[in-house]
Amino acid sequence: MKKEILDLLSKNSRYSTEDMAAMLAADEETVRAEIQEMEQANVICGYPTLINWEQTDYEKVTALIEVKVTPQRDMGFNKVAERIYRFEEVESLYLMSGGFDLTVIIEGKSMREVARFVSEKLSTLEYVTSTATYFVLKKYKEHGLVMEKGQKEPERMLITP
Repeated sequence: MKKEILDLLSKNSRYSTEDMAAMLAADEETVRAEIQEMEQANVICGYPTLINWEQTDYEKVTALIEVKVTPQRDMGFNKVAERIYRFEEVESLYLMSGGFDLTVIIEGKSMREVARFVSEKLSTLEYVTSTATYFVLKKYKEHGLVMEKGQKEPERMLITP
């Protein structure tokens, strides 16, 4: 049942335990207990809201930064990542395979603010050997949801007996 609850919450964190219990043909108290257990085990880490900032009057710039690092003895990638994710500008941080080590995703008010973060904070860390910054020009889909104005949710197929 945990997987089914996680699937539901990943699509819409506003489902009530009552709604999820009905969808899963389960007892509401069982669903509530499963969610609480997953929260305590840090399986469910939070319930963020997905906002289409392009539909607001607020300016935001999203950047993906490829980072190459030299892991430090007795620190490895985890300690390097911990140092980087402590910066308040960092929205997401991923360990990668391939041509670079970490992907840092940040949001700023302007390209200048992102550039300042990279040049003054990120690239000055002694174990960072190089960075490459890419700016998101437009978000079409995020977390499985279409961000385009006027796009409809896929219609459900009518199933009749």
